[in-house]
Amino acid sequence: MEVVLNNIEDTTYIENAPITRAGIVEWKPRIGMKFETEEEAYDFYNSYAGRVGFSIRKEYFNKSKKTGKLSSRLLTCCKEAFRGDDIRDSNTKTPKAETQTGCLARILIQVSKYTHKLEVTKFVESHNHPLMIDECMHMLPSQRIISRVQAIDLDLAFDSRISPRNSYELMGRQAGGKESVGYMKLDLLNHIRARR
Repeated sequence: MEVVLNNIEDTTYIENAPITRAGIVEWKPRIGMKFETEEEAYDFYNSYAGRVGFSIRKEYFNKSKKTGKLSSRLLTCCKEAFRGDDIRDSNTKTPKAETQTGCLARILIQVSKYTHKLEVTKFVESHNHPLMIDECMHMLPSQRIISRVQAIDLDLAFDSRISPRNSYELMGRQAGGKESVGYMKLDLLNHIRARR
């Protein structure tokens, strides 16, 4: 990833946040930022979303007709769209909760014609819904990540025939509480299913 601030190109990274030689922490996306890969752009925007208090998702992408490679990708807030009409009976006792609000927060990355790197061409940061507080941040879908070390621990627990419930309890105790684990029991079950 290349970030240029005041014509200073030398950057180092701490937790997906570039720091320039001048010591300026660059964790907020801006137009003109450049990334080497799509995954790098996703990780950066997801890190920003975690600091601010929302979850992200990948929307549409375009490919070049000549090369077949990615030419643009849109990353949005997870509350971006509107829910369709409920097809269930109108007299339902427990209607579905309204989760999508048409939020316009997004980042568009496109391949630059000159540098052939992914570049931020559009960034909208305003939300039309309340943002998540820090204590509940680990519950957001894009923020729930099982690290490689945690995956190895889960695999060892699975090989030792420890139940998923007890494995999750153990990971919670090691991390100092279930809120510090970084994932939910559902993510643990999905990891085990994928391994099988």
